[in-house]
Amino acid sequence: MADLHALDDHADLLGPDDIAQLLTHHSQVLQQIASGTPLPQVLDGITVALEQLISGSRCSILLLAPDGATLQHGAAPSLPAEYSAEVDGIALGPTAGSCGTAAHSGVRVIAADITSDDRWDDFRALALPHGLRSCWSTPILGASEQVVGTFAVYHDYPHTPDRRELQLVDRFTYLAAVAIDHAALYGALADSEEQFRRLFDDNAVGMALIGLDGRLGRTNDALEHALDRDAADLDGVRFESVLDTGSVRPWQEAWSAVVSGETESTSLQVDLIATHGRALTVMATLSMVRGHRDLPRFVSLNALDVTARLVALEDRRARREADIARSTAEAASRAKSEFLTTFGHELRSPLQAIIGFTELFGTLELDDVRRREALGHITGATSQLLAMVDDVLDVSRLEAGRLPVSLADTAIGAVAREAAELLRPLADRRSITLDCDGSLDVSAWTDARRLRQVLINLISNAVRYGAERGTISLRCEPIEADTVTIVVHDNGPGIPADLLDRLFVPFDTLGAEGKDGTGPGVGVGLIVAQGLCEATGGALTLTSDPGQGTTARVTLPLAEPCRSGGGSGESRVVGRTQRPPAAE
Repeated sequence: MADLHALDDHADLLGPDDIAQLLTHHSQVLQQIASGTPLPQVLDGITVALEQLISGSRCSILLLAPDGATLQHGAAPSLPAEYSAEVDGIALGPTAGSCGTAAHSGVRVIAADITSDDRWDDFRALALPHGLRSCWSTPILGASEQVVGTFAVYHDYPHTPDRRELQLVDRFTYLAAVAIDHAALYGALADSEEQFRRLFDDNAVGMALIGLDGRLGRTNDALEHALDRDAADLDGVRFESVLDTGSVRPWQEAWSAVVSGETESTSLQVDLIATHGRALTVMATLSMVRGHRDLPRFVSLNALDVTARLVALEDRRARREADIARSTAEAASRAKSEFLTTFGHELRSPLQAIIGFTELFGTLELDDVRRREALGHITGATSQLLAMVDDVLDVSRLEAGRLPVSLADTAIGAVAREAAELLRPLADRRSITLDCDGSLDVSAWTDARRLRQVLINLISNAVRYGAERGTISLRCEPIEADTVTIVVHDNGPGIPADLLDRLFVPFDTLGAEGKDGTGPGVGVGLIVAQGLCEATGGALTLTSDPGQGTTARVTLPLAEPCRSGGGSGESRVVGRTQRPPAAE
């Protein structure tokens, strides 16, 4: 490498502007080197910087090839690409142009006029077509004072460099040497790091180097210990031979992906068979190791024993499942307790009414009018009890798949109006209007009794929780895809968004109290309604906008008047098949 102190002997040849630019360019290049900028970019920056200081110049840097006998392209941003390609790989020699000769002799070569310089006899035909008339080349000496490349300056006219230009070239040649040595050093360090990273003798993880033929080469102590075999016993053995039968195929696929170049690295879980048949599970990572010119050399194997980890995971999974089962059982127990408490409360009111009016018959002489009123109250309370019991039984039948249904062409309008009339007294007490639209006059293939049960549930909920003096409307949406949809809408306060997902949870009353003075209910009405819709081939969904009311949609198969039997029914026993979402 050139001596900077020797270069300083002629520092007076450089003017203040030269020195300022020189310092700026040096600073920029050194920053690039420090930041790890790739060598080609650094060399480009050096050549461009010198071109700015020497008028009319075009510069190039050639690097000594690994074979030590040729020069390779390093940088030539201003030279024609065709010319750069033609001199790439030029051999060193005493008459090899300026660069080949300078690299061969180790001293600067100045060809003031390429047309007459005999060192250019074999290369003149390459340079002149590109307008190159002069070339002087300085050998770049590395830290060991060996030639590592050349720095050439071309002009489009005959030219002999002056002392200023020579000094500038020496400065930038030194800078190029620093960049090349730095790149070589870090390249060697990178190679060393790669080799060191692959050295694995003391690694606790089982490791091996496997040839491209699939045979084990070097193995470390951890892998040998895991397989209960020594290095000599494993050397040359195909790795597949230590695999459990079930792991051979996945291993072959992973191996093929790495060796073919489809991927540089892959991982998979395989089972190994050690001496005496002992099995162990490992997470195997295969990585391609490349050598000179990036050619594949061998495959590195990391085999992390996860046998104990899998056992621990399985134990944790079993404990987690037990915790879930316990939590589920506790939740079911709580739900049952809450249900029994609520159900008992709901039963008490109609039972008290029955008992009270029954006592009247035993203690008082009632005239016909009062007797009929008392019997009416007893009948109403009894019906309420029966409906509650039926709902609970229906839940059980649905879950058990034993709910009887009888499907037939059903007039929706008649069923809807009947349900509305049954609940009109309850609605009148809250000044709620029940409106049955004419669009209801269509037919569906369903169970009329079950449909009435669904609509009574939906309408009663709307009455109990809707707005006083509000409106509950029943209508049908336009027919689509051989289905008909019944819409029950109220203009009440709506259901909070965070409660929508709980609408179809059995025995969950959402903590709501009926606005008609009743309690929260048993919490099975909607789950029964949903199950009945599913059981008859339909679906129930609910949407709600707080402050805008709640809308229930019952979608049923459209009736087919042309069914065989002229509308004769179909009876069967069904259960719940799926749970549609509470809201869309």
